[in-house]
Parts: sequence; structure tokens; C-alpha cells
Amino acid sequence: MRALFGRRERGYAPHVADVKAPETKAELDARFTELYRAHLRDVYSYSYYRVGNHHDAEDLTEQTFLQAYRHFERALRESNGRPLRPWLIRIAHNLAANFYRDRSRKPESAIEDAGVISAPHTTESLVEGREELKAILTGVQQLPDDRREALIMRFALGMDNREIARALGRTDGATKVLLHRAIRQLEGIVAEDIAEPQLDGRDPA
Repeated sequence: MRALFGRRERGYAPHVADVKAPETKAELDARFTELYRAHLRDVYSYSYYRVGNHHDAEDLTEQTFLQAYRHFERALRESNGRPLRPWLIRIAHNLAANFYRDRSRKPESAIEDAGVISAPHTTESLVEGREELKAILTGVQQLPDDRREALIMRFALGMDNREIARALGRTDGATKVLLHRAIRQLEGIVAEDIAEPQLDGRDPA
């Protein structure tokens, strides 16, 4: 399950830390550009797994960085040198929640586009075939919101437990329990979905 959404290596992108507070707007903009380049893919991937289609994912990504820019200077001051990725993902998380609340939508399972988003994350290293990938993506959408959120952050973005806890506003211990339960539930859903065609006498491929 570790590579469920694709393996992400530690240290793949630089962190924007509060080493020295920017003194001018030009310096602030330069720091934000660094943040944007480092985490654009993270925010977009998270948004895509939340909403299930590229158009709305692009919209949520744009809104996330616009809101982040408005509060970036304060975030730098308050970060105390900690990575800002959890802060960004929390913004995306809140915007996605508002997206569904305002439009009364449920996440779409954009199965036909699965290859586009999975390719950069080398999902094929775990998923043997397209049917298994379909089962995984469908299963994720069946999870309760908090469990789905935690799995996306852990496996799609490669966030550790502490980062996820910050993004979700939970304790480290509660986050560990949440992830464990989410993985167990998803394993059960995927196993059941894959087994159904075999029980029906149909070829799962």
C-alpha cells in the first residue's frame, strides 16, 4: 500500500523556510515563486484526487496559490522554519471543502484520466493493471472524507505523519490511527471490488 498512488522520494523539492524574513516586496515575491515552483505539483495532485477532473483541479490549484500569496508574509513569520507544504495543502483542503459545499457535488472518479495523473507518480510500480488502478481510485472515493484526505496526502504527496497532522489540524497520534484505519478500509474495498467479477464468472481483465 505504500506506493498506492506512486512513490515520492524524500527531499524531492526544496522547502521554503523562515530563515530570513524578506525585507522588500521583490524578496517576498521571489520567495513565493520558490514556494510555487516547489509545490505546484503537490497542490495540483491533491486537488485532482479530491475533485476527480483536471478542469476543477486547475481551478482549485489557482485559488490555492492566490490565497496563499495573500497570507504568505504572515505564514513565513509564523512558520518558525517549518516547511510550508502542510500550510498550502490545508488551504487546498479548505477550498475543496467549500467547492463541494457550494456546488453540492461529490468527488468524481475520473477513471478515464487515471493514466495522466498516475504516470508521473509511477503508479505502475504497484498497480499491475488498469483494472486494479480503477478499483483503487474508486475505493478512495468511497472512504469518509477524513480518511480519503489522509491517504491522498500520504501516498499521492508523500507527506509524513507530522505534515499530515499539521494540514488536517490533528495530533500526530490521531493522524497515525486515521491512516491505519483508512488503509485497512481501502484494502477491504479494493479486495471486494476485484473479487466480484471472479465470483460472477467474469474475466476481471
